[in-house]
Amino acid sequence: MLTFTTTEAIKYGYCEAEVENVQQLLNHAGVKEYTIQEQRYSFIDKLIGFLVKPVVSGILIMLIIGGIYFELQQPGIGFPLILALSAAALYFAPLYLDGLATYWEIIIFFIGIVLIILELFVFPGFGVSGVMGIICVVTGLVFSMVGNIGFDFSFVPSAVIANRLMITLLAIAIALPLSIFLGKKLFESSLFGGLALNTTESTSEGFTVASDNEVSLIGAKGTAATILRPAGKVIISGKHYDAVAQLGYIEKDSQVEVVDYVNGSLVVKECV
Repeated sequence: MLTFTTTEAIKYGYCEAEVENVQQLLNHAGVKEYTIQEQRYSFIDKLIGFLVKPVVSGILIMLIIGGIYFELQQPGIGFPLILALSAAALYFAPLYLDGLATYWEIIIFFIGIVLIILELFVFPGFGVSGVMGIICVVTGLVFSMVGNIGFDFSFVPSAVIANRLMITLLAIAIALPLSIFLGKKLFESSLFGGLALNTTESTSEGFTVASDNEVSLIGAKGTAATILRPAGKVIISGKHYDAVAQLGYIEKDSQVEVVDYVNGSLVVKECV
């Protein structure tokens, strides 16, 4: 079959005839009454086709990651969050309408974002929540660009998944350092300089963040309320305090001793 010419295919019954246009096809089939409708792409169709291109998807991923990074640096509902949400909508909506993204892929992406936020603001350090959040975010972004059916990937070539994974990881790898660099330049500029504190409040000028209560805890002993790697919380005399390990990390429930108070946190070491 693969090497048949048109004449041979007709001869052996693999096709009926050779035609050169639609009119000849209709005449051969004996169709006399018909209406021909040509497919025409609307503006929405063209827009979706543009947005689902891998290069555009990579740029949108960069905007999502960059917007989230800026928002975490300057908490509050602002332009970075709006940018990230808009980029996420432009990323997932066309893929969903095109039949690539499904509910579970979108949901797992946002679950990943929540886990990362919890890791940053609720569970100090970098642990299970942060790792699972990153995995969920990458999984949601990658599989949204893959034409799987639910959890069935049997029809998806492994090369396609590898390609989409490379696009996602490359976009994240570019977005993070670029966001850090641009964030520093942006907040130091005259336009946005008021958003960042650039002055130095040194102790020689009378500035201090240490209160008498925290300073008095130097030498006190307590218990690690969370894992310190190196930041976390400790319990001293029934009260919770922000703390940082003096060296390495300290397991939860370990006995600790306060050795210093720096930058609003107690510096502790593990009792031996």
